[in-house]
Amino acid sequence: MKIGYHASHEQFTPRHLLKLVQQAEDAGFKAVLSSDHFHPWSDTQGESGFAWSWLGAAMQATNLEFGIVNAPGQRYHPAIIAQAVATLDQMFPGRFFLCSGSGQLLNENITGEKWPAKRDRNKRLQESVEVMQRLWREDDYLNHKGMFTVERAKLFTKPAKIPTVFGAAITEKTAAWLSTWADAMITISKPKEELEKMVKAFRNGGGKKKPMALKVQISYARNRDKALDGAWEQWKNNIYPSKVIADIDSPEKFDAMGQNTRKEDVEKHVIVGSDADTFIEKIKEYESLGFEKIVIHNVNKQQEDYIDFFKKEVLPNFNQN
Repeated sequence: MKIGYHASHEQFTPRHLLKLVQQAEDAGFKAVLSSDHFHPWSDTQGESGFAWSWLGAAMQATNLEFGIVNAPGQRYHPAIIAQAVATLDQMFPGRFFLCSGSGQLLNENITGEKWPAKRDRNKRLQESVEVMQRLWREDDYLNHKGMFTVERAKLFTKPAKIPTVFGAAITEKTAAWLSTWADAMITISKPKEELEKMVKAFRNGGGKKKPMALKVQISYARNRDKALDGAWEQWKNNIYPSKVIADIDSPEKFDAMGQNTRKEDVEKHVIVGSDADTFIEKIKEYESLGFEKIVIHNVNKQQEDYIDFFKKEVLPNFNQN
């Protein structure tokens, strides 16, 4: 099991995040998961650096394993993502993993193209992953016509090791579906009984021996009230179901929706605390469900305090690979 640090490009400048992942490595985190946004979730967050530029610098500056949550097919052509992944893995063999999802309109609307229905986005996602994997493996020129077109594409610089592709799932239905074609699954923290259903759907659908990763939203501060205030200020727009937020197209609209969010609503979706046991118990619970990567996203702005706290009080309680 590895405990990872989430690098949120929506909340921090790339320069700041570079320092944070170095601090996270020193603290004992073993992996980093990077977001990949064109717009932030909120004007209050106010950042959206280009994650693919940052990844090369961050992987050079540390020895950690890195992944990214990416939506191929609209804003990004899958052949370009395949090339980007191959280049990173060629420079840093075996240290990169890809998390692929169907995306949000918040980021994809910049192309001006029609935003497909969820069913079509899922079809496009699976096609994208299959095309990327073929480009990583095959030596012939590739042609593809489907939800997107590829004409005579060939990666001359291939990855040193074919990376693991985690399919992103929020619902049981999606977990069962992606278990049939993805290398692994990544999902987000939920109550234990809901996560058990996600795991069961993935395992029974074809993912019996495939890896699973979990992104966990927390808010730590030395005072619990401050932790809750920080979670509400930064993450109140993000607690709504994916079927709602996937079709919102601007930070302003997210902010308008978030005005109706109460602090008690945030507590149902973010683990808020000021003591180590709160987080240790949850991580052990997630590990017992079979998650091999547990990525912690401290959603408030106090990153340095959070990393130092985990270094001293939380991470020493776990044996990480």
